[in-house]
Amino acid sequence: MQNPNNFNERKEAADKARQAMLQRFKTKAAAVDPAIEAQRIEEAKARDAKRAAAEERRRARVAAEKEERILQAQLKAEAEAAEAKRLALCTGYGRFRRHSVRRAAAL
Repeated sequence: MQNPNNFNERKEAADKARQAMLQRFKTKAAAVDPAIEAQRIEEAKARDAKRAAAEERRRARVAAEKEERILQAQLKAEAEAAEAKRLALCTGYGRFRRHSVRRAAAL
C-alpha cells in the first residue's frame, strides 16, 4: 500500500475543484446602474398610474350602469302602474266600456 495521505490529498483537491466549479456557476449580484434603476422605477410608476386610471374608469362605468338599471326599473314600474290604472278604468263600466277605454287612452 502506498501513502494513505496521497488519497486524502487527492480527494481534498477534487472537492476544492468541485466547489470552485460550483462557485463559477452561482449567480452573482450584478452591479445596478442607477440610470437603469431609475428608468425601471419610472416605468413601474407609469404602469401603476395606468392601472389606477383603468380601475377608476371601470368603477365609473359600473356606477353608471347601476344608475341606468335603477332608472330603467323605475320607468318600468311607472309604466306598469299606468297600465294597471288604465286597465282598472277599462273594467267595471259594463255598457260604458267604450267610453272608459277612450278615457283611459287619454291618460
